Amino acid sequence: MITVSEYIKSGILELYVLGIATPEETREVEEMAEKHPEIRNEIDIINKDIELYAQLYAVKPSPTLKPFLIASIDYSERIKNGEVPSFPPELNANSKVTDFNEWLIRKDIFLPSDFKDFHAKIIGYTPKAITAIIWIGKMTPPEEHDNEFEKFLIIEGTCNITVGDKVHSLVPGDYFAIPLHETHVVRVTSSIPCKAILQRIAA
Repeated sequence: MITVSEYIKSGILELYVLGIATPEETREVEEMAEKHPEIRNEIDIINKDIELYAQLYAVKPSPTLKPFLIASIDYSERIKNGEVPSFPPELNANSKVTDFNEWLIRKDIFLPSDFKDFHAKIIGYTPKAITAIIWIGKMTPPEEHDNEFEKFLIIEGTCNITVGDKVHSLVPGDYFAIPLHETHVVRVTSSIPCKAILQRIAA
């Protein structure tokens, strides 16, 4: 008959904690834990070890992820409620802020009063490109794009976009394209949020 020590070393407790034990194994572990306090104690230790590992190696999501998810849901709802899909022009070195007046004058596209660090409002979507009006409060986290080109056209405020070790200072009307595979950060340099057209195009 297997001893408590052997049972603990068998690996079944780890399977139980991870939730991948079979129903029979789960029943058996729970019965053993009821009879043997050392098994219950070992389960608690494994739980704590896994939680610690998860905290140490957790990847913190980008603070822009949630606002973009909310913007995507908002855009879907607007289309569902009758908004006709629009197709903003592709950003390039000759783009002007006035090219986007159709969207910039809309009363439903504004900076909310509870704005914190980042806000986005999608104005156009195709499988190839997504175009949004964005507001950045202070800065964006470091990012690197391998499968999409990211382009900016500054509307209000000013910012520095650092790509690698080179800083690019941008003012209203400036266009900037982020190279692929390059880490970049946007830092706002104005007293007001930096408002821009952001376009991401599949590479």
